[in-house]
Amino acid sequence: MPSTGQVQLDAGALGEIVQMALSDHVGFDHIRAVHGLGPDAVKALMRSTLAPGSYRAWRKRVRRFGDQRAHYK
Repeated sequence: MPSTGQVQLDAGALGEIVQMALSDHVGFDHIRAVHGLGPDAVKALMRSTLAPGSYRAWRKRVRRFGDQRAHYK
């Protein structure tokens, strides 16, 4: 079972976090409120879960939206 820091994640929570992180409408603050994972933990989780090219595309999209919007992710 994947572990992120001190938080143990079951398969359902892992899938939910990945889905939330991939959504353009859910920010890191909401993921922290629901699952207790900060931005660095979510990025590490996404890196270990997604294929390398998918992770790079996700990070690029998050950075691009973050530059365009003051409070995105």
